[in-house]
Amino acid sequence: MTEQTCKCGVATTLIFACSGAADVGALTDLAARQLSREHIGRMYCLAGIGGRIADILRTTTEARSVLAIDGCPAACASACLQQAGLSGFARLQLADLGLPKGHAPATPENIERVVTAAKTLIPADPIAGETP
Repeated sequence: MTEQTCKCGVATTLIFACSGAADVGALTDLAARQLSREHIGRMYCLAGIGGRIADILRTTTEARSVLAIDGCPAACASACLQQAGLSGFARLQLADLGLPKGHAPATPENIERVVTAAKTLIPADPIAGETP
């Protein structure tokens, strides 16, 4: 088996969404994509963390900050990061925002709610002068 190489580059803030099959998974995914479009951070590959892809793990450990967005209390995104030996990352749990699994459709209002909460967990980039 050959080693996989990710050519994604380095971001100061990486965002990992659970992207699970439930409504809250869709919500985490869409919120992470919006945060990426707004250049608040960059959505990154949770499957690469689970697969222990060396370049993805290295890029993640070198990031200035990491945010895990978990859709439900199972906290799969956070668990994947922890099981890969990563720590010190921020966590956002949608149930804590009043968005429980099975009752949180991916509406524009709910996406904005998650994006707004995520921005409070991502530190400003002092080098680029960015503020969330």
